[in-house]
Amino acid sequence: MTLYYTLVFLLLVAEMALFMLLIIPLPFTIRRRMFTFISENPLVAKLQYGLKITFIFILILFIDSVNRVYRVQLELAAASENNNGSGPTIMGHERLEVQARKFYSQRNMYLCGFTLFLSLILNRTYIMILEVLRLEEKIKDYEGTNKNTKQAEKLAVAGEPGEIARLKKALKEKDQDLATLKKQASGLHREYDSLSEKYAQTQEDGIPKKDK
Repeated sequence: MTLYYTLVFLLLVAEMALFMLLIIPLPFTIRRRMFTFISENPLVAKLQYGLKITFIFILILFIDSVNRVYRVQLELAAASENNNGSGPTIMGHERLEVQARKFYSQRNMYLCGFTLFLSLILNRTYIMILEVLRLEEKIKDYEGTNKNTKQAEKLAVAGEPGEIARLKKALKEKDQDLATLKKQASGLHREYDSLSEKYAQTQEDGIPKKDK
C-alpha cells in the first residue's frame, strides 16, 4: 500500500473512532460541553478546513481507482476473447498479475469510497446530535430546570467553526444593544414631546386674555 493510501486508511480509522465517540451514550452535560468545545476551539476549525481539502484529494483518488478498475476489467475481457479466439493466450503468471492489479484497484476504490461515505455520515450524525441537544435545552428551559445558561448560549451557536461562531455571537449582542438604544431613544423622544406640550401650555396660561 502506497503512502497516500496508508494515510487514507488512517483517516478512515480516525473517522470510525470519532463515530463511535459520537454515538456512545454520555450524560447531557458532558455531551454539551464536548460540542461547545468543538464549536469554540480555533484549532478544531482549522482542522475542519484542512479535512475539507483532504477529502477533495481523496475524491480524486477514488475517481482514479474507479478508472483503474475499469481498465483492468477491459484488459481481462480482451484476454478472455483472445483465449477463445485465435489470438495469443495469456500465461498463468501474466493472468495472476492482472488479477492482482484488479484486486489492488478494487481495494483502493473501496477504501476511498468508504472514507468519503463515512465523512458524510459523520457530518449528518453531528448535525442530528446538535439538534437533539438544542431540543433538550428548550425542554429544560420550559421546565425551568436549566441552570447553566452560558452553556446553553454556547450550544445555540455550535456547529459552526469557532471563529465564525464567536463573530455571530458578537454580532447578535451588538444587534441587541442597538435595539435597546432604539427603545431608549424612542422613550426620550416621547418624553421630550410631553415636556414640550406642557411647556407650551404653561406659556399659554401665563399670557393674559384681552377683553372683548
